[in-house]
Amino acid sequence: MKILVIEDDKTTGAYIADGLRQEGHVVDLIDNGADGLVQATVGTYDVIVIDRMLPGLDGLSVVKTLRGARNLSPVLLLTALGGVNDRIEGLNAGADDYLAKPFAFGELSARINALGRRPQMSDAPVTLRARDLEVDLLTRKVTRAGQTIDLLPREFALLEHLLRRKGRVQTRTMLLESVWDIHFDPQTNVVETHISRLRAKVDKPFDKELITTVRGAGYRIDAE
Repeated sequence: MKILVIEDDKTTGAYIADGLRQEGHVVDLIDNGADGLVQATVGTYDVIVIDRMLPGLDGLSVVKTLRGARNLSPVLLLTALGGVNDRIEGLNAGADDYLAKPFAFGELSARINALGRRPQMSDAPVTLRARDLEVDLLTRKVTRAGQTIDLLPREFALLEHLLRRKGRVQTRTMLLESVWDIHFDPQTNVVETHISRLRAKVDKPFDKELITTVRGAGYRIDAE
């Protein structure tokens, strides 16, 4: 999933972002409400995690503004204010879930995953297909020719990225930025390695290959 974290405490923000990235998610981290609101508006996120007590524009105001603009991305509020009335206020503002600090990362991760599984009130597809390959974005189930394929989180993210852009070549840089959240060239073969692993699972056991290498350019899943 692509997740936006708006948290002004640098230690907490880094803790959340690093943990989510280790689980295979792509994470954008913003440290104030005003910039977080802009990022949430211009970007597309599966889940947005917002600290309630933000400098300048507070978390509740961010949520209310997003909902007023008909941004329906699921929102999880984080806060040191854990009273019943505080939770009610947060949920009434438009948040989908509420987690009080201090929190266990495992619970935060579980709540984020639960929000990500909810069907969204939008035209965004919940199933991606290419020939006989089918990916359910809600259950994260991958099948080809009726056979279930088990993918690791990063492999799933890579396949999802390629499927969302069927027919378009995706360069190594594009994949690094979208799937690994790396905005520089680390001079490693991480992309090539994961493409190879993905092919071993979704291509090699079947008659026709889906993932095409475009020499000197990148990779592509052809549109049907």
